[in-house]
This record gives sequence, C-alpha cells and structure tokens, in this order.
Amino acid sequence: MPENVDAWWSRRQMSKGTPVPYPVGTYREDWQRYPVLIHQYHPEFNSGITLTQIPPAAEVLLLWQCDVGHLFAATPEEQRNRPGRERRRSSWCPECAAGAINKRMPQVRPDPVEVGVYECGHPRDPRRIDDASESRCYFCRRLDSSPTTRDELLSIVTPGARAELSAENGTARTYRWQCPRGHGTYAASVEKMLGGRRCTVCAHAAAAADRYRVGDAFVSPWAPATASAAEADLRQRLAEQFDFDLTCNAVKVARPFFAHVEVWPDIVIPDLRIAIEYDTIGRHGLEHVGKREDVDRRKDRLLRACDWEVVRLRMGKLEPLGPWDIVAGSVTGALMSRLANQFGEIRGHLMVQAFAR
Repeated sequence: MPENVDAWWSRRQMSKGTPVPYPVGTYREDWQRYPVLIHQYHPEFNSGITLTQIPPAAEVLLLWQCDVGHLFAATPEEQRNRPGRERRRSSWCPECAAGAINKRMPQVRPDPVEVGVYECGHPRDPRRIDDASESRCYFCRRLDSSPTTRDELLSIVTPGARAELSAENGTARTYRWQCPRGHGTYAASVEKMLGGRRCTVCAHAAAAADRYRVGDAFVSPWAPATASAAEADLRQRLAEQFDFDLTCNAVKVARPFFAHVEVWPDIVIPDLRIAIEYDTIGRHGLEHVGKREDVDRRKDRLLRACDWEVVRLRMGKLEPLGPWDIVAGSVTGALMSRLANQFGEIRGHLMVQAFAR
C-alpha cells in the first residue's frame, strides 16, 4: 500500500544504508516527459525531496498543487495515468475535475397505470394520449411504417431487456442493442431503432470503410485534417525525396478503434504499407503520455495485425513505443535520412530505393 513520503524515504534510507538513497537528478529523464507534473510538484510540500529523487513507479503518496492552488495527494503512478480523455491542465487535479462535471439530477418516471388494453394485447399507458378509436398501441402502429420488424428488434436487443421489450407499448424507452456485426453494444431508444438507427461503428463504416478490405488504405471523410506545421513539413520532405502516393489518410482494420473500423495515421504510405506517426506532448503536455500511450499501442497493434508497420517519430522527451520508433528533436535532413533507413530495414533497401526520386 502507498505510504507517506517521510515513511517511504526512511524505509529507503534503511534498505540502501545511506542518508540519500536517490541523489538529486536520478530520475530526471523519466519525469521530463511530464512537464505538467513537474510544474505541480513542490519539494516544500514533500519534506524537501525533489521529484527527480522519486522513482516513477514508487508506491508513495506525494502532495501536488494544481494551477488553481488545490493541494491533493496522489502516487506517481496515479499522476502519470491522468488526465484520461481530458485536455485541460486542471484535469490533473481531482477537485477541479469533479467541479467540471455536469451533474444531472436523475429523472424519476412514475410507474404507468394500466387502464385497459389494446386489441394488439399491449396495455394502455395513461401518459400517452391516444385516440379512443385506436385499436393498436403506438408501438405496433409505428412498426407498420418502419423497415424494422418486431422480431428484428428482439433479435438484437440485449438478453436482459428482451422480455421487457416484448411487452413494450411505447417507443421512448432506451435499451442496449447488440450489433449483428460484432461491434459491441450501444444505447438507443426504440423510436430511433424503428427509424433506422444502427451501431455507430456500422454507420461510420458505411461512409467509406465498408467498401474496402482489411489492410487497404483509402481516403476517409472522418480523418482529421493536418493541424501541425511540422507534420506538413515532414509530408513535404517525403514527397520531395520519394515517389510515394501520400493521398490516403486511413487504413481499414479488423476490429473497431473507438467508433470506427479504420485508423488515421498522420502519414499513410500504401506503397510500403508503413504508417508514420508524429508524436509530441502537445501544448499542455498531455498528448501521448500516461494512458494515451496505451491508446497509441492499441492503434499500432491493429495496424500490425493487418500487415502494416508503424514508425513513430517521438519528439522531445517521449520514449519509443515500438521497435522502429525514432527519438528526435525536430524535422531535419538528418531525421529524414534516419527515416529512410528505417523504411529500408522494414521493407528492404532495394524496395525503398525503387521509390527514390
């Protein structure tokens, strides 16, 4: 279990037999990847021990201070795995993060009171105003104008809600549905399902990915535009050095990556089946660190599973994630030479030379 910094430091002094078990600067390179954490750590709150004296995997509770001034305790591991999907610097602080959550009051619906039944066998719901002459419930009437049948709905709703849906006489209820193509479950109301709503992954794939085989590179309407000047410079240098087709921006993968069956590398080279990723820590030091490294690794695994290879240019203090990654400071001629050499190591130097200008 984590212990306070004084107890942890004393125990390390005893185990190593020295008053300073970790000299200042011992773990400087490990912490340089997390500039926000360096900014939030203060030795005066932690018995004068600097952050460079603390192993990133140490089970010790440290005091941190966010930009607003909140003090909170967390282990190095907890801090390195934050902030999840948030991009704000304050999201490293639990108090700031909790205050940013929009808390909704739960809606309590009154239980329906059965007042007779329709001819279709479903009970009348007093909350719904129906013409007294209607012989069937709204759900059954809605099915007449929908391309989806009741049996189709029952076949894709999750097992726990199947009996409840069988007795449904309205369409506002939200259930969880199972994608027939194996993309998992998703939430939607019966009304939306009758209108043609389907799994988000399927809907996105219909725009482009469904027309391609796994491993094919293509132009996707979902891929974000290039936002980095350095990335644009890298693309331009590649176009000047090699006769690659750089028009594609996506690769079809076998399993969903979030809400898509495609991934969007920064640069796609179909001629070599190589994807290039340009990684930096971003403006606030939140990109490609902590849990986001796990997302990068998952993306790389999906690409390698369909016979692609990934070369990540890890800029600044980011460490390599894969066997072909390159650590660099900026896009230079020397970096381009190293990148060309990696292409040759992956696909063969003669193959790469065939595309040289």
